[in-house]
Amino acid sequence: MDEHPGGDDVVLAAIGKDATDEFEDAGHSKSAKELMQNFCIGELDTSAPVIPELEISSKKETKNYSGNLMDLTKQYWAVSVAIVGFSVVVGLLFLRRK
Repeated sequence: MDEHPGGDDVVLAAIGKDATDEFEDAGHSKSAKELMQNFCIGELDTSAPVIPELEISSKKETKNYSGNLMDLTKQYWAVSVAIVGFSVVVGLLFLRRK
């Protein structure tokens, strides 16, 4: 990519998709087209998702995630209240002894 005359931004913009039209529109020379054949790994399967690992989760999963987040928030609230309550009880017991 460092040697690409158009810069690496052009190459990075085409990752994960068919860049045939962009390649043809750029007006590459015959030698550039021949050189490209050396780097061709294979044909892109357009029926598959672009990046399967980064698919957006379904709405059902999103609702489950938000529910889990709310449960976690309630747990932190309960822990905070428990710590404050314990501190108050210990403080009162300490003051009673004096």
